[in-house]
Amino acid sequence: MIEIRAAGAVDAFRVEADIRTSGRALALVGPSGGGKTTLLNIVAGLVTPKAGRIAIGDAVLFDSATGANLPPRERRIGYVFQEARLYGASAAGPALIGFDELVDWLGLRPLLDRKPDKLSGGEQQRVAIGRALLSRPRALLLDEPLSSLDEARREDLLKLIADLRDRFAIPLILVSHRREEVERLALEVAQVEPGRKTVL
Repeated sequence: MIEIRAAGAVDAFRVEADIRTSGRALALVGPSGGGKTTLLNIVAGLVTPKAGRIAIGDAVLFDSATGANLPPRERRIGYVFQEARLYGASAAGPALIGFDELVDWLGLRPLLDRKPDKLSGGEQQRVAIGRALLSRPRALLLDEPLSSLDEARREDLLKLIADLRDRFAIPLILVSHRREEVERLALEVAQVEPGRKTVL
């Protein structure tokens, strides 16, 4: 279950969302500047709405009515950003996959001794996904994770993310402008428009 209810001005946006879904793969779509990344940041705890409730499964991450507001490191959210940036909460709870198995599954073995600035865009995103999974997340946020890749690498990562969704049953929240990505990865879609309430 994914619940994203938020209202109020956040990051220069007027956010209004009432999203409740039992699906495990949600896409946020809409024009640039509409607030999609802001909603991801609200789920991750990087920004705080004026009011609302954020829950993943049985875990309440934020609830303005009760004062609940877990800090990002306690939310167990894996976040794969559009740009080359790594974010993952501290590991907690049972491991989803062992380190060696994860490295082999993502094809990271040849990259382990390389510096981050020596990795291609696709390699950086695979490392970011691996890092997010090692944080043992209760949800995985993907913000345009394939936008900087060429077609061949995009296709490889599309397959990998679909495998991840099916293998681990971790709720995914995806931001994408590409119809193909949304159709292949998402089970439900929420339209995010500037100045309008997002409802699902």
